[in-house]
Amino acid sequence: MLFTHDTEAALLAAVALANSAEEPDTLTTTGELTAFLDAHEFTGARIGDQAELAGVRDLRPRLRLLLTSDRDDAAELVNLLLGEEHALPQLVRHGDHDWHIHAVAPDAPLATRMAVEAAMAMIDVIRADEMSRLGVCADTDCNGLVLDLSRNRSRRFCSTTCGNRAAVAAYRARQR
Repeated sequence: MLFTHDTEAALLAAVALANSAEEPDTLTTTGELTAFLDAHEFTGARIGDQAELAGVRDLRPRLRLLLTSDRDDAAELVNLLLGEEHALPQLVRHGDHDWHIHAVAPDAPLATRMAVEAAMAMIDVIRADEMSRLGVCADTDCNGLVLDLSRNRSRRFCSTTCGNRAAVAAYRARQR
């Protein structure tokens, strides 16, 4: 395991949230937000209204910037995010997960919790000098983010769809 469970989960959620802004936008309704939160096992308060959805949607460009920045810029963005949200790291245990870090109260606004969790995960990435684990999809028609948690750092595409599209294009090019 490269990172702890909570770091990996927060990174996966942050990448998925940033990628939800790509065409087609997959976070347009409160129902889609609920499905996203369930899929990524977000805990804490949920209001489920349009304002909460708007707050989460507004977070996406900021996460994209954080996840695509170089190490020094990412560190500055992490500090800015944590400072703005008055993060106070605490050890918590819930569900099937043993002790891990949360840095805001479970009743804080959802977008705040999501931003702080991403920032806390990026602390581990920055400290481990593993920024190369984050990148943009190798498919020239896609701007999706890629989180490579593989041992051999071989992940190049944000999804199977993009990988398959690239493989088909390469095959067709060889056949010409």
